[in-house]
Amino acid sequence: MSDAALPTVAEVRAAAEAVKAALDRHLAAVERRIGDEDPDVYAAFNELAAAAEEYDELLYDRYDEVTPFEIPTPEDGVPYTGPAEPAAFSVLIRRDYAVVEPARLIAQAERVAAHDLDADFAHDGGTADALGVLFGEYEPDEIASRSKDFGLEEGDSTLWIAASEEVAEPGEWLGSPFAHTDPQDVLHRFDVSSVFDEETDEFDDIEEQAKEPGQGQGQGQGRDGGRTARPGLTPA
Repeated sequence: MSDAALPTVAEVRAAAEAVKAALDRHLAAVERRIGDEDPDVYAAFNELAAAAEEYDELLYDRYDEVTPFEIPTPEDGVPYTGPAEPAAFSVLIRRDYAVVEPARLIAQAERVAAHDLDADFAHDGGTADALGVLFGEYEPDEIASRSKDFGLEEGDSTLWIAASEEVAEPGEWLGSPFAHTDPQDVLHRFDVSSVFDEETDEFDDIEEQAKEPGQGQGQGQGRDGGRTARPGLTPA
């Protein structure tokens, strides 16, 4: 950033004062909170997060320094408002696959059915029945690690850890297992996608350009030295 574009000392100080005021409002809201989902606490949290982010940005731009704290907010912008000490938690996983070799997928299911009398596979059932046979035989992690063997290509995946205040009763949520997950109860989220690799490649190109003669060191770099953040590979 050029000197002309740097934030002024007054702007940085004003942002610091905004953080202090937001801290006071957040504490006041917490002290008078009503229940676990008090809207005033929720609003004060978001205000504090925005003020802290603004101050952190200006501090870095002006002085090349960062704050020693971070208010975590998931990629979708929904802050965690669940129990501080959860009594239970749920692990929700989604993995996407493309069926790139249907014949291979069906052949693998036929091999399983040939050795397992409990595997019900109709030869004219196609990939739909084949998937039922394979997921009945193998654990999801094994299918993920051997996806190419099954004629599959991995796509995006995500894993959520959602907190609960009480342990669910047996069979309580089986009728609709994914309907009651509140994003505000997600403690940690881990995402994997090829787009993160593409973003990293773009930043690598910027770093290479910065190293060329006549280019200023560090141009185009962020706080992590030019490496793009990969959301979900660290807790959200």
